[in-house]
Amino acid sequence: MSLDQDLMQRASSSCELCGSKENLEIYNLPPQNTASIDNSILCCETCHLQITGEQELDPNHWRCLNDSMWSTDKPVQVVVWRLLNALKNEGWPQDLLEMMYIEDEVLDYAKQGVNATEETTTGLVHRDSNGVKIEAGDSVVLIKDLPVKGSSMIAKRGTAVRRVSLVHDNEEQIEGKVDGQQIVILTKFVKKI
Repeated sequence: MSLDQDLMQRASSSCELCGSKENLEIYNLPPQNTASIDNSILCCETCHLQITGEQELDPNHWRCLNDSMWSTDKPVQVVVWRLLNALKNEGWPQDLLEMMYIEDEVLDYAKQGVNATEETTTGLVHRDSNGVKIEAGDSVVLIKDLPVKGSSMIAKRGTAVRRVSLVHDNEEQIEGKVDGQQIVILTKFVKKI
């Protein structure tokens, strides 16, 4: 079978992101150059234009990721993770990122397409207390007790913070949940795990 046929069969002839059955086309996941069933998805024209950057991301359109994030197909998981990551400043995508199950090797592949873009556009690189690069979705551990501004809470040394997000305009700050509360953490007080 051809790639078109394989994707049509896998996707049940609908967009693997929003479910539309109209104007379907193949999207090849960067940084791969050759299209295959393992690095391509079938998507509608609206999704394709926004993924490729030909149109601005419309957060309301991407509410569909609430369903497609549960796909068992790795290329779909990669695209969903990248989109949620790109939209996380909207609030709701961050919650979906925290719920999303994605294997480590798939997450690494998803980050390949995001990190190169972020570094070239912002020039910022987040590093932990040992100088190790921190990427969105990584886990870190606190190396010092930290009082949380605006509350009486103290984030204890040794606390693991999973799936951190990067503060895009400050390389010395990351965000993560500690005891169910979203906080900003200085990178000099964490160690990547």
